[in-house]
Amino acid sequence: MLAVFAIWTLLASGITALLYFLDKRAAAKDQRRIAEKTLLAWSLFGGWPGGWLASRKFRHKTQKWSYRVRFASCVFLNVATTSLFWWWWLNR
Repeated sequence: MLAVFAIWTLLASGITALLYFLDKRAAAKDQRRIAEKTLLAWSLFGGWPGGWLASRKFRHKTQKWSYRVRFASCVFLNVATTSLFWWWWLNR
């Protein structure tokens, strides 16, 4: 089970980082952007480490505080849910 969790986290983080990169590139070229809901959904479902790293590397979504607060909420919800799942899994 731990291997599945690790693989999913790496996959979701990679996809989230790619989405941040594509959104940053679209913003620079004044093209159609990736919806914030999409970025936040991938972050919520396990991709937040990749989103966090990509936001720092590409300097993307670092100044928009309303987005940062929603991102932090996604991180909190993901960590809390994951922690509860692992607690349940180990104590069943």
